[in-house]
Amino acid sequence: MDDSVSILPPLLEGLAVTLQITIGAALLAVPLALAAGLGRMSGSRLVRGVSMTYVEVFRGTSALVQLFWFYFVLPLLGVKLPALLVGIVVLAANAGAYGAEVVRGAITAVPQGQREAALALNFTRGQIMRRVVLPQAFPAMLPPAGNLAIELLKNTALVSLITITDLTFRGQLLRSDTLRTTDIFVTVLLMYFAVALLITGGIRLLERRFKVR
Repeated sequence: MDDSVSILPPLLEGLAVTLQITIGAALLAVPLALAAGLGRMSGSRLVRGVSMTYVEVFRGTSALVQLFWFYFVLPLLGVKLPALLVGIVVLAANAGAYGAEVVRGAITAVPQGQREAALALNFTRGQIMRRVVLPQAFPAMLPPAGNLAIELLKNTALVSLITITDLTFRGQLLRSDTLRTTDIFVTVLLMYFAVALLITGGIRLLERRFKVR
């Protein structure tokens, strides 16, 4: 029993780092996704171009390569960022690029007739988006957003390759020290699964609340 308990404190420390990265990246990914998703539908060619470039670059390249680029290449250009910040920013940018398509798809799914009706009532474009389109589009964004949040959680395992002692890295260190491979990685697996269940439960709670409204 003592042996099984002894692996928990370091794994919990790693879990705290994983949660910090997941939450930080998720909070940053939301405004990125909204900005890029709305930017893809902008009337400005410049805004559309910037948004499309961001989305295609981060969707079309490996998250691992992005982490390496920000952590190992940027210092060669005179920009050195802490590993934790790199992990949060890169994973947020990656999730935000996928989230932008979720935002754009949910907004375009709102019937055009409702926009036309709002225009007939002298609503501005901003008012139409805030009061008519987004309140209807937001519930449609929730299920795919939940999937992206879980994918973000799993991608945090990549940050162990840029020296961050997250849950996966802690598990690897413990395995090297104790050789208790099965115990350690079963525990790591259960920890990831428990966090994923919490994310799923939170998304379903939001879905129920917006469905009632």
